[in-house]
Amino acid sequence: MKLFIDTADIDEIKEAYSLGIIDGITTNPSLIAKTGKNFESVINEICSIVDGPISVEALSKEYNDIIEEAHQLSKISKNIVIKIPITDQGLKAVKRLSQEDIPTNVTLIFSPAQALLAAKAGATYVSPFIGRLDDISHIGMDVVDQIITIYNNYDIQTEVIVASVRNPLHILDAALLGADIVTIPFRVIQQLTKHPLTDIGMERFLVDWEKVPKKKGG
Repeated sequence: MKLFIDTADIDEIKEAYSLGIIDGITTNPSLIAKTGKNFESVINEICSIVDGPISVEALSKEYNDIIEEAHQLSKISKNIVIKIPITDQGLKAVKRLSQEDIPTNVTLIFSPAQALLAAKAGATYVSPFIGRLDDISHIGMDVVDQIITIYNNYDIQTEVIVASVRNPLHILDAALLGADIVTIPFRVIQQLTKHPLTDIGMERFLVDWEKVPKKKGG
């Protein structure tokens, strides 16, 4: 399973990428706005750090405008993936862009039927937003499970990016289901490395090390 980081914060990206576990980036207008920086400068800097898929959202709503925006975004880097919400106009654009070999990530997926339509339109990736489903008392991972089952039934090559991740359990569940990718906020990446027994073990090692003679014959 590939791990993406869901952020536009350059410091977070550098730190996460230095761990050697990050395969790509997902961003959105809200994340970029939080940086307080110019949109294009943020994207260019991200592209200089990460050699992997970088999802950048098209903000246009109409087909022709989405296509024009996608063409402009794709010129920034060969790694740019165009994020497009699941709408009628969005699906039309995904079909066109897939014919032009421009990768797409269909977002705001909340049902397996939406994911199926996106795949049939030629989406490179689909992003079910599991945390938002959990927030309204639906089990987000059930949707991921259904999407993966449908894709396996028909040998669909569209990759599933589990998005709107809130905690390490979401990542574990996604891995058990066989999701292709999980995109994770920086704070959750930090949580993944931690376990109370690891902390206790480290403390014991250090205490025991202090008891070891440091000089020959001491």
